[in-house]
Amino acid sequence: MAKKKTKFVCQECGYESAKWMGRCPGCGTWNAMVEEMDSKAAIIPGTGLKIRDKHEKATPITQVEKLDQPRSDTGINELNRVLGGGLVPGSFILVGGDPGIGKSTLLLQASHELAKRGLPILYVSGEESTEQIRIRADRLGALSENLLVASETNLTAIESLMDENKPKLMVVDSIQTVFHPEVMSAPGSVAQVRECTGTLMRWAKDRGMAIIIVGHVTKAGAIAGPRMLEHMVDCVLYFEGERHHTYRVLRAVKNRFGSTNEIGVFEMKESGLAEVDNPSEMFLSGRPVGAPGTAVAASIEGTRPVLIELQALVAPTSFATPKRMATGVDHNRVTMIMAVLEKRLGFFLQNQDAYINVVGGVRLDEPAVDLAMAISLASSFRDVSTSAHDLFIGEVGLTGEVRGVSRIEQRVAEAANMGFRRVVIPEKNRRGWTPPEGVELIGVHTLEEALRVALGG
Repeated sequence: MAKKKTKFVCQECGYESAKWMGRCPGCGTWNAMVEEMDSKAAIIPGTGLKIRDKHEKATPITQVEKLDQPRSDTGINELNRVLGGGLVPGSFILVGGDPGIGKSTLLLQASHELAKRGLPILYVSGEESTEQIRIRADRLGALSENLLVASETNLTAIESLMDENKPKLMVVDSIQTVFHPEVMSAPGSVAQVRECTGTLMRWAKDRGMAIIIVGHVTKAGAIAGPRMLEHMVDCVLYFEGERHHTYRVLRAVKNRFGSTNEIGVFEMKESGLAEVDNPSEMFLSGRPVGAPGTAVAASIEGTRPVLIELQALVAPTSFATPKRMATGVDHNRVTMIMAVLEKRLGFFLQNQDAYINVVGGVRLDEPAVDLAMAISLASSFRDVSTSAHDLFIGEVGLTGEVRGVSRIEQRVAEAANMGFRRVVIPEKNRRGWTPPEGVELIGVHTLEEALRVALGG
């Protein structure tokens, strides 16, 4: 009897070795090498498919037929926005997020909306029984004859279900529970995730069927499994937010069929996820008036502007090294803004703790919120409040200058819609356009000028 061959595979990066090692040479992780059996069949690496005798021929791109099938409306406008206008036939989508954030709820609601339009939908769950799915569907009101559910983890059985029912959309919840019978390793391992994802990808492309898979996340918030998982799919969606808060943000970090960094905002209710049509109003609700340390910024999220409140608290420290904590913005950016305030404007912050928070659980990555961040820090330090009708837009440089930003017209228009009467912007952005009626534009060259306008000195 031939001896079975084994190999050791890193569960973090997929590095393979003939012998066990305490530390992975690929990613440097300790105790991540797990013994796995070599596959018996001749399988294409990364796809899970057997090697075929026939091969695809190269075709001039001018002779390739165009897809005539339009995008499918999911019935959820916020989801359509994030996907770039709807569900593309043959697309392969990965949805990730913390446990209990609402991934399964969102996908079951979207499946129901598509099923109501007469499209056959297959929802495969490896974590719930069909009875448990029915309980959740009753709560969400997601009952339709065209919505087919199954509790299955074997990829061969899933293929049989797919060939039998021929769905237009298949949801697999989750990819870490599915196993390929020809891969001799446990479900959720690097080898299984890689092979199952590759197989599902080929099914989506060959059959013109959209497939959505749910991916677990690690403690650090990244998708569990090999990094190539995110490279293989067409679209990566992250579901963000706190489980103990009602608002959720669906963010596209990769999209081959639409804009990246697009967001959709939802509110978790008893009957499921409800769309938030005006995120600016939601993020500004409950904003304190006349309290020092608050400022409002206009951030561009994908294709639309969103008004966000930033709060800062600067207080004397009792330690030799002051604290610098940031929630929703880059910690290094906060440190840089504080250094500019201290060096260029004479703020003595070396003995002050500083806390920055973006209200609503949104994460802001663009530099256009620098000015609002600096204003909120200065407001808290001086204990002087800003006006409730002021909004601040601009990037702050290391020399204390306020630099121009993109799409200023959209930002100011959103501010006008929300009732802001004065907008402080970089002087460079004032030229070449007319602001909405009732909005006063104040152009500034430096951070010192902006502070004089916002805090009166």
